[in-house]
Amino acid sequence: MITSESAGVPQRVSTGRLPGWDEVESLTVTAHERYRDLHDGTVADYIPVLAGADPGLFGLAVSEVSGAVHRVGDSAHTFTVQSVSKAFVYALVCREYGHEVVKDRVGVNNTGLPFNSVMAIELNDGHPMNPMVNAGAIATTALMPGATPAEQWELIRTGLSAFAGRQLTMDGTVYASEMATNHRNKAIARLLESYGRLDADPLEIVDVYTRQCALLVTAEDLAVMGATLADGGANPVTGEQVVSPDVCRDTLAMLAASGMYERSGEWLFEIGIPAKSGVAGGIVAIAPGKGAIGAFSPRLNSAGNSVRGQRAIAYLSRALGLNLFASDADARIGGTVAAERTRS
Repeated sequence: MITSESAGVPQRVSTGRLPGWDEVESLTVTAHERYRDLHDGTVADYIPVLAGADPGLFGLAVSEVSGAVHRVGDSAHTFTVQSVSKAFVYALVCREYGHEVVKDRVGVNNTGLPFNSVMAIELNDGHPMNPMVNAGAIATTALMPGATPAEQWELIRTGLSAFAGRQLTMDGTVYASEMATNHRNKAIARLLESYGRLDADPLEIVDVYTRQCALLVTAEDLAVMGATLADGGANPVTGEQVVSPDVCRDTLAMLAASGMYERSGEWLFEIGIPAKSGVAGGIVAIAPGKGAIGAFSPRLNSAGNSVRGQRAIAYLSRALGLNLFASDADARIGGTVAAERTRS
């Protein structure tokens, strides 16, 4: 549960700007110190190579839309992006085809079932439902432009690199380990094909999808990638316009609804910001107009979300006033909501 871990943390109520640089820096360090010795959760082992991850690793980064980046702990440690990639590939596909086409082909509704559920497909007449579960993510990857799987893969790699502000590379060992064991994803792709939801060879699509999951990132990369979505598609570090503001809106709405798997409702209720997690231990959480948090720690809960990452983000959401639903009439100054007032 997230609630008890954030109890007693002073809550800043704001829909405006972040506090000053020094305060954000201090709170980022505090969040890391508060949870670095938390040992709940277990390292994922259904992808064999991930079972060897050091459970003690914990990195945290906050990227502001101004371009300022706050880093603490193992924020520069590389790990595979895994399911966090779903959010950014979805944004690239939305950039290519637009709101209505992607909504129709992939869907926007939470399944309420585990991320790799086959039952969800059958219960919905073969519809993938949303791009944040494996069926929807495979359908989304299939929509990437490119005449060949190799072209699709390169467009994904360069697209996610633009979000991160640096060239990303793939971990070949993790890719090989996943391809040797991802029988369920291959079955999901075959099932989608049987319902006419895929226009290309399902196993080739799974190969591209597995490559995107094996891209190497850091907690800082995730923060910058998230801050790009927070800033209307403009990378706050490089200044590149990666996607449009409309694409950011659609992507963040999708993350709010389904980004944390079957725990998405609890996450939104307690934390109040769009987020996406990955089985390697990464989480990106995004506060529109303000910035984003990138967290990494391999210990996961039963839903596949990083335990330390969740707790740290919960703390920062309250302390920095990131919750989209928090407001206070007494905090209004001159017609805008002030960032200065806090409450317990």
